Amino acid sequence: MRQFADLLKLPGLALVITAQLLARFPAGMYSLGILMHVEHSQGNYTSAGLVLAAFSIGTAVAGPVVSRQLSRFGTMPVLLVTLILAVSSVVILAVVPLSLPAMMILGALGGAATPPIIPAVRSLYPQLVPQNQLTRLFSLDAALQEIIWVIGPVAITLLVTLLGSSTALLIVATIQVVGGLIFTFAPHVRRLRIPATSSGFGKVLRNSSVVLMFVTSMFLIGGFAAVEAAIVASFGEGSLNAGLVLGICSIGSLLGGLISGQRPLTRWSMALRLVVVTAGFGIAAATSGFWALSIALFIAGLGCAPALAAVSSVIAGSVDFSDTAEAYGWIGTGQLLGASVGSALAGVAIDHAGGQGGLLVSFGIVAVAAVIAALFRRAQPDLSSLVEIIEAH
Repeated sequence: MRQFADLLKLPGLALVITAQLLARFPAGMYSLGILMHVEHSQGNYTSAGLVLAAFSIGTAVAGPVVSRQLSRFGTMPVLLVTLILAVSSVVILAVVPLSLPAMMILGALGGAATPPIIPAVRSLYPQLVPQNQLTRLFSLDAALQEIIWVIGPVAITLLVTLLGSSTALLIVATIQVVGGLIFTFAPHVRRLRIPATSSGFGKVLRNSSVVLMFVTSMFLIGGFAAVEAAIVASFGEGSLNAGLVLGICSIGSLLGGLISGQRPLTRWSMALRLVVVTAGFGIAAATSGFWALSIALFIAGLGCAPALAAVSSVIAGSVDFSDTAEAYGWIGTGQLLGASVGSALAGVAIDHAGGQGGLLVSFGIVAVAAVIAALFRRAQPDLSSLVEIIEAH
């Protein structure tokens, strides 16, 4: 913890980390908020699911395209324009009575215009810290983002219950505006200049390290999406126990991220971290009950943030600086794709075998990720040596 505290003393870093967390905080609230708002206005969950799917598809499809514009038009213009479009879409959705097709269009626009906070900040991090502390910073970032997923869903549920879905969405939009502006106008972000890339769109996917991180993080997030559905099915919709178990999993992830920040990344690191997640999911699939599942998912969580930190570190250490924003955009698209497929597969399994079936799906998905990471470990650089990182930049 002392080393993380020393890290945060670097000029401007604490502000950047805090601002990006605030700017990204609505990500933990929008999905559930939009789901409840559309269900209330349209009267059914099918419509709510369609609007939420449009939002997710918009985000996934536009992510790499929007991220690439950071180097073309500059960080501030892209962040401000996307912030205006995203917030405007949510505000209109919240206050104007609309037909289902209009809601889907607004959802897709809002998702597509999601400000590229993650590509921007992860492209900025290598400029803020010495290279020997970059892995530690990515671990801290991955750990702290769990705060979004622990507090966000609970906060939006309380807001909808107390104030109604329209007011709740307006509050979330306000948080996004405040966080987005603080992040955009932070001195280091304002001065960030990503060189224009000479590569064609999508060429970064020819990098084997990017492809490996795309695939493994896609399976990783797919596994967690499946386990979320499985836990809800195991305890029943609206159960406090389901929320507590998932919260304990996030606490495990936060602790795992803090612990792993001291460890250098080798070619085996990603596979080993995924093995931890696989072990936790395997225990969960073989057991039942609140305490058993809590312990199992706590173990799985210990590997989650470290694995995501490894993804960020590998991208930073294997891609030209001008291409990092687009690379992170593709990683985000892969994770959204994984979440969609993981949820769908878990849904089918839950219908046939209950929550235990969904847990088996999550175990299988992440086990595949661990095997892929082990078999293709040479596709990622060995970041235990600073020489390779410095040469990559």
